[in-house]
Amino acid sequence: MDNGFSFLMFAFSAALLIYAGLLALTKDYRMLPLRIRPSIKPKNRKQYVTGLAKVIALVAVAPALSGATGFLSIPVAVFVLISGIIAAILLGSGIVRKQ
Repeated sequence: MDNGFSFLMFAFSAALLIYAGLLALTKDYRMLPLRIRPSIKPKNRKQYVTGLAKVIALVAVAPALSGATGFLSIPVAVFVLISGIIAAILLGSGIVRKQ
């Protein structure tokens, strides 16, 4: 299977997008992992969960781009994945900080 990396990245991106969509629709603070909840003390929980859903959706773009690039070259796809996740986290920190 020559395109295994690409399909795996597409599946991972889809899973992240589904989770982000569920977070955005329900705005349920209890959907966050149990280990994370005690360390987060947001003033407005629903607004925080919505911002976090935006960041997760933004991070999900990196594996999708990596999967598309993986059809051409695996080393370039790994570079796209790493740089995309770093860029998404840097952009996402500004989104969450506004919350």
